[in-house]
Amino acid sequence: MSEEFISQEKFEELTKELDELRTTRRREVAEQLEYARSLGDLSENAEYQEAREMQSSVEERIQKLEAILKNAKIVRTTKTDTVGMGSTVTVQKLGADDKHVYVIVGAEEANLFEGKISYHSPLGNALLGKKKADEFSFHTPKGTQKYKILKVE
Repeated sequence: MSEEFISQEKFEELTKELDELRTTRRREVAEQLEYARSLGDLSENAEYQEAREMQSSVEERIQKLEAILKNAKIVRTTKTDTVGMGSTVTVQKLGADDKHVYVIVGAEEANLFEGKISYHSPLGNALLGKKKADEFSFHTPKGTQKYKILKVE
């Protein structure tokens, strides 16, 4: 896994989730497995199968979080006039009236409903290094999109 940029807040949130999974959640799943085993025949025991699936999912999430945190590079946002990680950018599609405000974040923090786009996304990547009033384009499955930057915070 390559280096991934994340904010300090997201790093702390992921660390807390990892700790919760390693301690509390693992113990809960182990207790569920033990109870399901006590019910007898494991081959037709739906509770046992469900507990095993839950255990698998918890372990997968733990591995993913460990990898993310191991390769995380914490980005501190600084106020500049150039778009970078943590920048809040107001853009307008050329020929359209509506404006959109996005925050450039790492992949783990991306949430389009909250206006947070990954710097890996086509739009996020195209925005990096640009300044207010710059016009730029990028390619999407629907074709080339053209935008103008109205504001960088």
